Amino acid sequence: MSQTAGAYHEKTSYDRSKMGGHFLDWQNQPETIKRYDGRETVAMPRDMPLPGEDLFSLYEGSCKTRVSNGVFDLEELSRILLLTYTLTSQSRHANGMFYYRSAASAGALYPTEIYVMSHGVGGLDDGIYHFSIYDHSLVRLRDGRFSGDVNRFVNDRASAGMPLAFFLTAIFARSAWKYGNRSYRYHLLDTGHVLENLHLSLKALGHPFENTFDFEDQRVNHLLGLDEEREVALAACRVRGELDSLETFDPLVIEDLSETVKKASQVSPREIEAPLVPAIHHAGYDLKSVETDLKVCNHLGINLKSRIPVFSESRPEPDLPYPEAVFRRRSSRNFVAETLPVSHLYALINVITAKDCGGMDPYAHSICSGILTNNIESLGDGFYLVDEKEARLGLVKPGDFTGAMSRICLDQGWMAGASLHFMFMTHMTSLEEAWGPRGYRYALMTAGLMGERLYLAAAALGLGCCGIGAFYDGEASRLLGLNETSRVLYVVSLGILKSMRKRDALL
Repeated sequence: MSQTAGAYHEKTSYDRSKMGGHFLDWQNQPETIKRYDGRETVAMPRDMPLPGEDLFSLYEGSCKTRVSNGVFDLEELSRILLLTYTLTSQSRHANGMFYYRSAASAGALYPTEIYVMSHGVGGLDDGIYHFSIYDHSLVRLRDGRFSGDVNRFVNDRASAGMPLAFFLTAIFARSAWKYGNRSYRYHLLDTGHVLENLHLSLKALGHPFENTFDFEDQRVNHLLGLDEEREVALAACRVRGELDSLETFDPLVIEDLSETVKKASQVSPREIEAPLVPAIHHAGYDLKSVETDLKVCNHLGINLKSRIPVFSESRPEPDLPYPEAVFRRRSSRNFVAETLPVSHLYALINVITAKDCGGMDPYAHSICSGILTNNIESLGDGFYLVDEKEARLGLVKPGDFTGAMSRICLDQGWMAGASLHFMFMTHMTSLEEAWGPRGYRYALMTAGLMGERLYLAAAALGLGCCGIGAFYDGEASRLLGLNETSRVLYVVSLGILKSMRKRDALL
């Protein structure tokens, strides 16, 4: 019997009364840097000018008015990747140096990898490449023009001459090492984090792009040379430019890559077995039309008591420009219980409701956004839903629920000091009826996109932010009053940090 999204989610739910001990196999800790033995690499420049605008202007800007410089060369590709996914800090561990990255990741396990298809990029041969984040280089996997094949795999032959396409994948064993069968949730959330950074970089540089979670999985995995029992493609992002054309396209015969290439998907000598992960992923191979009028918020089983506008006469000035917000993004949780200005809440709501420029609107219907508030200027504590179209909140029930949510999130007491818990929820039955098991990908990756927006906005404002994917699932639903088939997918806590208070005292 095929796996369903609802069944997978319930089988991997945490229950306070059934939590067993879990020991990490440190002798087989997965490698977080993917390496290809003997493959040619292409070095990319790192010292180059970056966009200077602030993050909030970037989110508020129109998709149609941004203008590209029309240049696609190795430096521009390097700039895109630098703003998408880069090493940001390091620490010394027992096994050597460990490197942190610009996108959030559960347990800092970084399952997501990036692949690039180039077609007519100056200074770079046409082909398929893997992006090596460790040394900011490209590993050549295939030679040739594959833009037509890429469009065919996503059922779109309108622009066979696109100069760039990006594929985001997940390596199962990295997150499974710590989270076992539940790890598919983190594969999707973490890939959403990286994808949001990619979206922002393309928008900031003025490149029109189209994102999709829908493609022929096995053909894309084959094109990238993946061992799809270990690593799979989750998202594709195609960049349009001057090369766009209705050119004649003859499909290529895409040969198998060597076993050495496929073996690069193995990241430890003995990998944790998590059979539910490939099962739920493969169950989503069937494609349905993504177009739907589904609005998940209408199916959660909760009713609004009132609608409350959230308004601020002035937007807070960001502490950091957009690129620095990406590079300095951190998971920070040393919160202090102080009043958060309503202007900050207003800025955060505008960020998660900002217009998407990459065709993600249909996927947005797969989740509903809510907030638990605690000590917000001129706003009562409570559980609110976020209006997708307007800067207002719908009050579900009043009261301070942040302490209760901290206990539900595996008794992580630091969460009780946060000013805000953003929650991304879905209705499992409607999700599956609309899109089948593949809808699970839509919901979790979209939640990851929203989570990364909050991480970046927090960095720009000097707030603390930490995403939480581990909680007692049934308790979370009951706290919020959701019906039996609705579930919380992701919680992101934000608030004032103790370091901010010290800094302000010195000013």
